Amino acid sequence: MEITVTDADFEEKVLHSTIPVLVDFWAPWCGPCKMVAPIIDEVASEFEGKLVVAKLNVDENPATSVKYNVMGIPTLLFFKGGQPVKQLVGYQEKPTLQKAVEEVTSN
Repeated sequence: MEITVTDADFEEKVLHSTIPVLVDFWAPWCGPCKMVAPIIDEVASEFEGKLVVAKLNVDENPATSVKYNVMGIPTLLFFKGGQPVKQLVGYQEKPTLQKAVEEVTSN
């Protein structure tokens, strides 16, 4: 499942989620963000029901980006039980992303 989150609803949609959440910090002008988006979509489909993918536009939602020290994009930040548990920065190949999701969704 893929959702869009904002500074206003981040806590409700991400921190209170009962399943792990992958937050994609991105911006429309970011080339690597556009390159990794279809890979994120593929991996999200593979882990349907075990992972929520949340897209957060850093230009429109700077407070959340600052709170989690997002310095470069794309940043993929995994949350489990309301806490950040893993972070990937920059373009990611599919096997790397799959491995990270497997780590976060197991137990």
